[in-house]
Amino acid sequence: MKHLLASLLDSYSKLENSIPVNPHSLPNKNEVVELVNKLHSLLFPGYFDDYKVGILLKKTHHLLNKQLELLHCKKEKAAEFLNKLPKIRTSLATDVEAASDGDPAASDKQEIIISYPGIYAISIYRLAHELELLKIPKLPRIMTEHAHSITGIDIHPGAQIGDYFFIDHGTGIVIGETTVIGEHVKIYQGVTLGALSTKGGHSLKGQKRHPTVEDNVTIYSGASIFGGNTVIGKDSVLGSNVFVTSSVLPGSKLSIHTSKSASAGAML
Repeated sequence: MKHLLASLLDSYSKLENSIPVNPHSLPNKNEVVELVNKLHSLLFPGYFDDYKVGILLKKTHHLLNKQLELLHCKKEKAAEFLNKLPKIRTSLATDVEAASDGDPAASDKQEIIISYPGIYAISIYRLAHELELLKIPKLPRIMTEHAHSITGIDIHPGAQIGDYFFIDHGTGIVIGETTVIGEHVKIYQGVTLGALSTKGGHSLKGQKRHPTVEDNVTIYSGASIFGGNTVIGKDSVLGSNVFVTSSVLPGSKLSIHTSKSASAGAML
């Protein structure tokens, strides 16, 4: 056992650059998940928690302050963030509306709020995005990765997403850090809004690496759109499994068609 202890301590020292040993300056992941649950209940009171709003808000504030202290952030940022909750709810109301309008299988808005993975992922993204704008480290990514683990929908908190955003089904969706999405956009499962190349690694940080999707665009399942200079023009429709690395004019319709005699499809 002494030999193992010495070996582990030696490993901690040698690998400190790869696996930093400094747990006291990191948020508590379990408590961050608890924070996510409380924030989610504040966004949708009566759906996910029985606490009265005032009590829940006080507990949420305390928990957020604790995580900010671990991250050496100013406590004032907790109040600054919580003051954004009404604004976030306003955006989420448009997202629920978009889901209700866009999915004939939805029985009502209550069903959408309590059961749709897309609404859950979007709600956690909108919370995390506001934390990202406040330059609070680590917390936003933990939150969106928690939503990712539950829903299979991976939205980076740095992405910019407009109102009336609808994710249908959702599993396997990836939305990268510098993605910009306009209003009234609908995307289906398996869609990737990604970077054209990540060979530059961390040197690409801060550059526009992911596409821009303008207003009133529909992107069907399995479509892949890559590149920071790629713009999907407004009112466009991208069919299933298209692979796009250059801009698309407004009002375009892209699809892959295969015929019985063709072994490969043509992009139109």
